[in-house]
Amino acid sequence: MVCGWRHLPERPETGMAEIDLVQLVRTALLEGGLVLVPALVVGFGVALVVGLIQSATGIHEPVVGMVPRLAVMLMVLFLTGGWMLDRFVDLFQTSVLSP
Repeated sequence: MVCGWRHLPERPETGMAEIDLVQLVRTALLEGGLVLVPALVVGFGVALVVGLIQSATGIHEPVVGMVPRLAVMLMVLFLTGGWMLDRFVDLFQTSVLSP
């Protein structure tokens, strides 16, 4: 066994440059965040209102806070699901299917 640096063979060219991969990951993360924004904003708003109501009434049951938030977020996901799917399909088409 020889200690020290050894020469590694050159990696074959794969066709996708590192810059392309970084751009693809960056675009995917931005699109994923953009798609989640409507549900997260509405969920935060409902949580804020329910939290204020719970603190004003003295009811500190976790289920009371979770059920309205879950119901509204599911409704928002149902209403914006087509738009979300279109965004992901466009991302897939531009990143994977384009030359």
